[in-house]
Order: sequence, then structure tokens, then C-alpha cells
Amino acid sequence: MKIAMIGQKGLPGKFGGVETHVTELSTRLVRAGHLVTAYARNWYTASGETTFNGVRVVRLPSLHFKCTDAITHTFLAIIHAVFVTRPDVYHFHGVGPALLAWIPRMVAPRATVIITFHSVDRNHEKWNAFARFMLKLGERFSLTFAHTTIAVSKTIVDYAKSEYGGSAVYIPNGITPRRVATDPILLEPFGLEPFNYVVMVSRLVPHKSAHTLMEAWKLARAQKPELFRTLKLAVVGGSAFTDDYVRQLEALAATDRSIVMTGYQAGETLEALFAGARFAVHPSTSEGLPIAVLEAMSYGKAVIASDIPENLEVVGDYGVSFTTGDVADLAQKIIELAEDPMQAAGLGHVARTYVEDSFNWDDIATEVLAVYRKHTVAPEGLLALR
Repeated sequence: MKIAMIGQKGLPGKFGGVETHVTELSTRLVRAGHLVTAYARNWYTASGETTFNGVRVVRLPSLHFKCTDAITHTFLAIIHAVFVTRPDVYHFHGVGPALLAWIPRMVAPRATVIITFHSVDRNHEKWNAFARFMLKLGERFSLTFAHTTIAVSKTIVDYAKSEYGGSAVYIPNGITPRRVATDPILLEPFGLEPFNYVVMVSRLVPHKSAHTLMEAWKLARAQKPELFRTLKLAVVGGSAFTDDYVRQLEALAATDRSIVMTGYQAGETLEALFAGARFAVHPSTSEGLPIAVLEAMSYGKAVIASDIPENLEVVGDYGVSFTTGDVADLAQKIIELAEDPMQAAGLGHVARTYVEDSFNWDDIATEVLAVYRKHTVAPEGLLALR
């Protein structure tokens, strides 16, 4: 089966939940014997990257501005797929790229169009009124032009039904089971010591609410100065067309030496930052199904997360929640976990068991392939993940 992944920034996934999702899914489909092409934006994927773990990577240009980057790249990816790749399955990722899903339905009617609804993007604070309108239209297109729409959370399944009367198949994001030893050497450049810091891993965009965490952290330190005498906060991530917001965070961090902004990190360094944390915090106001939370739990970390429905799907019974946007409530939850390392360790243990059982990428790839099969006749011998 020939599959085209369209809408993601590129492969390998460096930052962003969609990119991680596509990377993990695509590599497993390739291992099963399928031919996967993932389209990448020139600015995201290095020029020498033509394959990644067997996935064919096609780099194409885009108008690299906040409101035009995704849609222009998606259009070029569709044109390339129609005339060059000629896939059996066009798999769109995100409601923005879904705005153009009607094109393969018209010009390649025998192909299958699948759309994964990753999040209600129009709720993200970075968009202007016109972009929000187009993203809402993209939501409708996601449920109109796909042979099957996949939703990464049960909340999105319910949203699709209540908002549009549409149906979506629930297939969540996932994790790869982790057993990583803490490496103090990789933490040294940031002035961090194993199990003596709290971590947030995220793109630094307003709806991820790193500012709320920083304010809560300062409040917690003011209330319990001795408890936080050596404990630090590591904020791991970089800008995503949000340089002004990052500068605001840097200004907040500059007034508190216990707050460390590491910038974007990946590979062994990111693993070390997850593995060495005492616990993690994810204060976002809008999500699809947060991969950063799943990953923190896969490292055996307790997670404090905002009480939006998408977060509660993951941490409801296996973590700690706080009232979204409430600095005082978040500060209190941070104090409680910092005061009780045994509680944090116990929550982390049950969290890891839960996500390994319920959000495994191998199982997710099998479910996605079953969706493809409903509409596509694959060549003999390529009908199952092995």
C-alpha cells in the first residue's frame, strides 16, 4: 500500500505533537512493508534528509509565515502526490491542511482520504479572526471530505458530533515505552541536578501557558521558601512563530534564578531532562491529546495538568489536575508534590503502567491500518502489521 502523509511540518519529528505522531506512525507502517511518503517543509527538515527509518521524505517549499505556512505547503504536497507519488491513501493531519482534502477526492477518486483531527486549533491564542474562521471551516471539511475521520481524543469525537453532527473514529496519540537512566552530565549545561527540578516540555506558544506555570512557581517559592531553596523549574521548548511570547517568558524567568529556560531540545538531552525530573507540569488551555503528558508519564513521572477535558482523559486517575489558568491552585499542587516525593514517585509508577498499556504506538498503528483497509485494497502480503 502506498501512503502519503500530508500536513505535518516534516520528518523526523523535532517539535510538535503532529510531527511526533506522523513520525511514530509512519515508521511502523514502513516496518510492516508499506510504502510511506511524508511531505516536509524546507525550513523544518534538513536538505539532506530524503529518508528517515525507511520513510521517504519529500521536501517542498512553503510561504513561511504563520497563516500561510501550512496551507501553501499542503497544496504543493497534494500536487506532488497526485502527479508523482500517486498514493493509495492520502492521510491529512490537522484541520488546517484538511481545507484542501477535497482536491484528491476530485482528481484521484479511487484513492482513500483519511483525516486526523488532532486538536481544535481555532482555540489557540495565536490566531487572528480570519484564521479562526478558516480553521473552523477546516473542521467541517475534516468531517465532510474524509472517507474516515480519526480523532486523537474522546473529547474531539464528542465535539465532532455535537458541533457538526459528524462521526470520528477514536485512535489516540501514543508513547514508546521508556527505560532511560538519568544522565547528570547531560543536565550540567543547564545547571540542573537529577530529581532536583520540575520540568515542562512544550512548544512555547501562549495556549501552552508556560507563563501561568512561571507565575505559580514564583508564588509557591514565596509561600514555601525553604522547600524550594534548591529546587528548580526547567522549561524545555522553543518558539513556533511566537518570538514575542518567548521574550515575555524570558523576562519572567530573568527575575527568578530558579527558572531555567533550556530552549528546544531533542534526542538524548531531552530524554535526560524527562528522566531526571522530579515531576512534570503541563498547564495548557487547549490540546488535542497531549503527547508531552503521555511522554512524561512514560518516563515514570507524575504530571500536574490543567483540568481541560483532553488532559483529564490522560491524567484523570493517574496524575494531578488543577483549575485551568488558576495560578494559586497550580502553586498549591506544586507545593503538595514537592513536599511529598513518595507521592510523586507512586503516581509516576502507576502513570507509566497506564500509558504503556493504553497508548502504545504499535497498537495505534494497527488501528490506523485497519481504517485504511476499510477503503483500500492492498497488494497481497501487505495486509497486516507484522
